[in-house]
Amino acid sequence: MIRKLRVLFAVATVAMSAGFVVAPAHAQLVIDVNKGNVAPLPIAITDFVSADAMGAEISSIVTADLKRSGLFAPIAKSAFIEKISNPDVAPRFQDWQVINAQAIVTGRVTKEGDGRLRAEFRLWDTFGNKQITGEQFFANPQNSRRVAHIIADAIYEALTGEKGYFDTRVVYIDEAGSKTQRVKRLAIMDQDGANKRFLSDGKTIALTPRFSPTRQEITYMSYESGQPQVYLLQIETGQRELVGNFPGMTFAPRFSPDGQKVIMSLLRDDGNSNIFTMDLRSRNTMRLTNSNAIDTSPSYSPDGSKVVFTSDRGGQPQIYAMGADGSGATRISFGGGSYSTPVWSPRGDLIAFTKQTGGDFQIGVMRTDGSGERILSSGHLQEGPTWAPNGRVLMFFRESSGGPKLYSVDLTGRNEQPIPTSGFGSDPAWSPLLE
Repeated sequence: MIRKLRVLFAVATVAMSAGFVVAPAHAQLVIDVNKGNVAPLPIAITDFVSADAMGAEISSIVTADLKRSGLFAPIAKSAFIEKISNPDVAPRFQDWQVINAQAIVTGRVTKEGDGRLRAEFRLWDTFGNKQITGEQFFANPQNSRRVAHIIADAIYEALTGEKGYFDTRVVYIDEAGSKTQRVKRLAIMDQDGANKRFLSDGKTIALTPRFSPTRQEITYMSYESGQPQVYLLQIETGQRELVGNFPGMTFAPRFSPDGQKVIMSLLRDDGNSNIFTMDLRSRNTMRLTNSNAIDTSPSYSPDGSKVVFTSDRGGQPQIYAMGADGSGATRISFGGGSYSTPVWSPRGDLIAFTKQTGGDFQIGVMRTDGSGERILSSGHLQEGPTWAPNGRVLMFFRESSGGPKLYSVDLTGRNEQPIPTSGFGSDPAWSPLLE
């Protein structure tokens, strides 16, 4: 449990005694993330004052989070003129203006008498000569990385007006061994690659993990019985439950937005794959498509009213959208090539996809009616996009020398980043913000 408190009043008291007025918790210094090309904001993130190395560690994680977003350009500490020794007092703004720091982050980390960690930060508008926001957090010391991610989220939101995505986790398939004897285990990590742990033992193949949008729970497929079966797994408790024993092959289960259903494609003996939903409370199933084609990779819209999926009913795999009851299926992809793995953005405005044209694989986005297609990344054998919970960043996997690796890319397509993992990784799925 991480306890969060606003500290604006306490900071305002100190600041006014220093002879200036602190602005309310609204940033006039704002990054407009809706522009097509956003220049990264120069920001100075100072080492948090502390009696040990914890302060520097937390500030370094905050720095890495913000830099990796592509919206911030942290200034090298060697350029700092002022050394912050008391984060309760406003910095000497003119010293930071000289190095063109548009914003400054200061902070402190202390240990409470009961052993808890107390971390506080303040975000300052350098050229506005005022504080933008400030908060403090209480947590167990082992949660220091989470505290850093939460601070980075708060800074991101204050300067962009949108929720951050740093206090999240990613579940994926960890792959090890040769291609002919590949071990595929469920694994989970922080969004920056830290704190990895396994969720399955690798004795049987696990595939296509997907997070619930409402709980720290995943659905995935396992070949324990020799046939693919769909399971639910509670991340924190390890409790596992078989969703159902479906005849034939099961593919790509995903949750509904309210977390009460899973939607998936089932392959019947006739070779056709159609889309079904299952109510997780009643275990009742409902068939949504009934075609002589392969319908697969369904994904709900955030409001639950529509489903996007892939179908080859027109001759090659394309993206279709239909009502959540299976009505009105309409093709929306017309960009040439074949399309797969469509995923609706959490914001509801875009659909991510994988596209194959010849030997080239591309990760792209389109509007929900199929217009405005944009390719964000191209490469050899890359697929499987998953959205960050704020709908601004995608993660996917790409085949590399020896095995697949995870990457992220933002909606501009200009900020592609490898995700550090200890081994090979595929099929990532981003969690909602942690609570």
